[in-house]
Amino acid sequence: MAIWPPDRESLTRPVYHSLAQCLVRALEAGEIKSGTKLPTHRALAFELEISVQTVSRAYEELARLGVISGHVGRGSYVLSNPTEAQLPWQRPADHEDVIDLSMLVPVFDEIHASHIAHSLKEMGQNLPYDAVFSFRPRKALIGHSAHARNWLVKCGVQVDGRDGILPTNGNTSAMTCALITAAMPGDVVVAEEMGHHTMVSLTSILGLKLSGLAMDAEGILPEAFERACVNGPVKVLSVLPAGLGPTAAVMGMERRKALVDIARKHSVWIIENDAWGPLQPDRTPPIVTLAPERTFYFTGMSKCILPGLRIAWLVIPQSKVHAARSRHLVTNWMATPLIAEIASRWIKDGTANELLEWQRTQLGRRNQIAAKILQDIPYSASQNGMHVWLPLPDRWREDDFVALARHDGVAVAAGSNFAAEGLSIPPGVRVCLGAGSEGELEEGLKILVRLLQAAPEKALLTI
Repeated sequence: MAIWPPDRESLTRPVYHSLAQCLVRALEAGEIKSGTKLPTHRALAFELEISVQTVSRAYEELARLGVISGHVGRGSYVLSNPTEAQLPWQRPADHEDVIDLSMLVPVFDEIHASHIAHSLKEMGQNLPYDAVFSFRPRKALIGHSAHARNWLVKCGVQVDGRDGILPTNGNTSAMTCALITAAMPGDVVVAEEMGHHTMVSLTSILGLKLSGLAMDAEGILPEAFERACVNGPVKVLSVLPAGLGPTAAVMGMERRKALVDIARKHSVWIIENDAWGPLQPDRTPPIVTLAPERTFYFTGMSKCILPGLRIAWLVIPQSKVHAARSRHLVTNWMATPLIAEIASRWIKDGTANELLEWQRTQLGRRNQIAAKILQDIPYSASQNGMHVWLPLPDRWREDDFVALARHDGVAVAAGSNFAAEGLSIPPGVRVCLGAGSEGELEEGLKILVRLLQAAPEKALLTI
């Protein structure tokens, strides 16, 4: 039986969401191709015997997800297969009254605008010549690595010399460089079964084979890693040990040591994602301090200081320094010197540390708000973390909960977006704490609690 157009009897409440999901499944199955023109709202409503308003809401949902594009006078067209770029966050339109808790962002305010304005004005008066005019990476970024080393010390990482530190345009750039340096097409990469949302698509594009490893409250289980290594050659272990993953799992020192022992035993490279850097106080030493000879470690400033400060540093094992720099050169050439200059100045003059402490305070307050509102709800979080993880009761389907939360004015990220391909994981949602005001966060969390405590059937009937 064809998936699209669906039979009226196959649609479930909320009907608009079910209709949108049918189109997504048809795209995934290859029944609908990019560029296909969809029926008009009125024609599809007539065919399915539903209201035009319901079809309009379904098309609006698909447009928000970037699946279709609507043009007045021309109709609605399919853009692409959503599996090519599955994003965890939603895309509320500017006119929508939605509390967006779906995107992982730090808290920011006038203090950030003031500092960046001051720095730009100051740079206009004494900007280094090479930061603007040099095409040579090392010349344009001369001196930057010294400041980067000082920031890495805050993360618990000591790096001797500058060759082992590679400035990149953000954490994603650093992660990509590490992957293409440590592995070749066809190699196996293992990671958390619930991990970084770009890992599935990134490994696929690079021709790597990704396998998800079972987890507990501390992250990857050593026995799962060992079993994967025994069953076949594993080239890379990608790991989020500091609470960055969707389930907010924080890995203890003994677990980190166990994974390092297995990696050494089976000659596996490690990629350690520490994008939040020194945001968490009293943090456990990173894995790179246990195994510097095989660990690619990266951290940056966009999560803990300012979203627009797209600078990160990849710490490279000594044996891979030349390879990593060569691969970064042909894919990115170099980190943007102007951004690196701002980062260097902020580290040197104390601005970065001031904004780090400010961020810790703000996220600490927001985690206290979450703890108070969610006190009767099972959830996971890390100290001063940017999000909480809400496991959904068995009676809830994940897509229903996300759709109903959106209907009630709250956008959250579905857990399935973070799962390694082919794995079935317990339903849950990631709820981010950094966006909007504290009042909006409080209101959004209360709406989610109300939904969690309601029977899905009763919630569905309200739509």
